[in-house]
Amino acid sequence: MLDFTSDTAADTPSAVTDVAAHDAAQVDDRALLDAYSNALIDVTDRVGPAVVRVETGPKVRNARERGGLGSGIVISPDGLVLTNSHVVGSSKEIRLRDTEGFVTDAHVLGVDPDTDLALLRADGARDLAYASFGNSKTLRRGQLVVAIGNPLGFESTVTAGVVSALGRSIRSVSGRTIEDVIQTDAALNPGNSGGPLVSSNGQVIGINTAIINGAQGICFAVASNTAQFVLSEIIRHGYVRRAYIGVAGQTAPVPRRHAVLAGVENKMGALLMQIEPDSPAARASLLPGDVVIRLDGVEINGVDDLIRALDHSRIDRTLSMDVLRLGRLRAIEIHPVGRKPAKQ
Repeated sequence: MLDFTSDTAADTPSAVTDVAAHDAAQVDDRALLDAYSNALIDVTDRVGPAVVRVETGPKVRNARERGGLGSGIVISPDGLVLTNSHVVGSSKEIRLRDTEGFVTDAHVLGVDPDTDLALLRADGARDLAYASFGNSKTLRRGQLVVAIGNPLGFESTVTAGVVSALGRSIRSVSGRTIEDVIQTDAALNPGNSGGPLVSSNGQVIGINTAIINGAQGICFAVASNTAQFVLSEIIRHGYVRRAYIGVAGQTAPVPRRHAVLAGVENKMGALLMQIEPDSPAARASLLPGDVVIRLDGVEINGVDDLIRALDHSRIDRTLSMDVLRLGRLRAIEIHPVGRKPAKQ
């Protein structure tokens, strides 16, 4: 008697189920890829028109004259453009080129080398496409982000990646440390500087500022909350007025047991990493490892909060500061001083 079992195995219920599951998985994969692609396309369509190419230096150059090239993001319809201060440099001649090829001159409203940011005004340009800021404090590691700019002179280039880390510190062009920086693996190259890092909902959550030479996939952006603070200061005063206490730090979580022991509600705080000698912080006996959770009655939930709290209104005043040291709450008095605007 002939046995047809092996020939008809593919028609058994279990085999049919496996095939159906495989087909369903392929459909699900395609749906996910389509959703990912559509998200990137939507972000590009919404924010791309607001990204401009920033050119510096004379229009007609000779062998001795070299201009710069970077990116910028339009943040208001009347022509306010945010970019990097190192893109602008000390140049007196600046031009902006939009995605449609329109070119306009621009002038500098203010620079802040301490955060590597500069604010420009486009001359004679109105009703421009512009982008909105998001809240960088809500970012999470692994979140999808999109970088738009002009890497190596290739205009309107889009790259995608994720937030690799938060609360990084990098050295600014002025030599000071930029705190609360976003690390991403979205591909950036020279020319991306000053362009936006955008969330999947189309909001600017960072300004691309640096890559590590020789590294692959390690790129940085100044957080949007820091950029908004700098923007408001430049618009109001022409430069960023700051109180100085002489610390370097990063945003860090407050362990729940420490918060309960100290009787505070903070989930995050500003962890101090370095104390400059003979600074207000050193004179107040602050130590590396202290976590600032309150300054002058203002709750501190990260480095960006501490930066904002140290504004001009707190210069030459004796302030109360609450810190967690080894899990215990300590009240410290500190006297911030003013410092001159950073020079390029």
